[in-house]
Amino acid sequence: MPGGGIKLDITKNKTDSEQGQQGTGADMDRLSQLTKVYRMRWKRRRLLYRSFRKRRQLTPVMNRTAQIGPDDILAVSTMRNEMVRLPHFLDHHRALGVDHFLIVENGSDDGTSVFLAKQPDVSLWTTPASYKLSRFGVDWLTWLQRQYAHDHWCLTVDADEILIYPHHDTRPLRALTDWLERHNRRSFGAMMLDMYPKGPLKEREYEPGGDPFEILNWFDGGNYMIQKKADLENLWIQGGPRARKFFADRPRRAPTMSKTPLVKWHRGYAYVSSSHSLLPRVLNHVYDDQGGEKTSGILLHTKFLHTIVDKSAEEKHRREHFANSDLYDSYYDGLTDNPDLWCEGSSRLISWRQLEAMGLMSKGNWV
Repeated sequence: MPGGGIKLDITKNKTDSEQGQQGTGADMDRLSQLTKVYRMRWKRRRLLYRSFRKRRQLTPVMNRTAQIGPDDILAVSTMRNEMVRLPHFLDHHRALGVDHFLIVENGSDDGTSVFLAKQPDVSLWTTPASYKLSRFGVDWLTWLQRQYAHDHWCLTVDADEILIYPHHDTRPLRALTDWLERHNRRSFGAMMLDMYPKGPLKEREYEPGGDPFEILNWFDGGNYMIQKKADLENLWIQGGPRARKFFADRPRRAPTMSKTPLVKWHRGYAYVSSSHSLLPRVLNHVYDDQGGEKTSGILLHTKFLHTIVDKSAEEKHRREHFANSDLYDSYYDGLTDNPDLWCEGSSRLISWRQLEAMGLMSKGNWV
């Protein structure tokens, strides 16, 4: 029938139009992706150039990098006045399998620099420059990583972060990195878990060298928000006692808990924001978005030792720790009030298996 023929022609013409629109949409998506890749590549180059310029701010105190072997696992850190934490921090990560530490000391006056200079597996630099204006120490560490960490597994941690992972009590860090390499993974993710005592923070005093988790043995197990960042494709996790206690009215302002601390380093890599995200973006893919799980760890956060109460007043005055420092005044005020972070929903730390069962870390397919 003629009518039927016309109807078929109209349908065909409509399909061609839709295909044209789909083709245009696909082209726009490709263009958008290429633009994003181009922007990220130039961002990475700018970050590397920043680190090149900031290198002049570093003065070597004790450079033992000639000791670094070709397969050594390295750790890098920026710290200030962390003498109370250093013995346990170094001993724990040595026991895991870190062979050499690259540390930038930023104006300490508590003996941190003297102590670190005496450690045979530490290379130490010092600087009085602004921590905030160095992207919170990242520029300094990027330069050291570029110089000394190329083709090494490199752990980037703060002095108040203690790495654990599935089987960390029986398997050294090299067993994990060897497994990651066999599975073509160059990065390993970990969630930072705020640990705290039961009772006011200053109630129990920590002695350097002891196990901080005999005091900081509680954590929040389930009040976490998670989203995937569109630009860098990293996970953004917020929650825990800081969000609950200090940012209940503005949870999206709470500190970020997700990190990618362990990376098979290349001199062309750069952290963008602390160790929360890296470039190139593929290094941020430490999660499985197809319904499975990737092996991940935990950074046990020792921030809430008794020293935090007095230190918070100092950091509020220095304004070196947050990009928008004024927004965190109430946070520092809350800490100087010697709060009790414990609540009825708090969980007591037992083992890494407990954290895995709660979904805070994962064995993935590492058995």
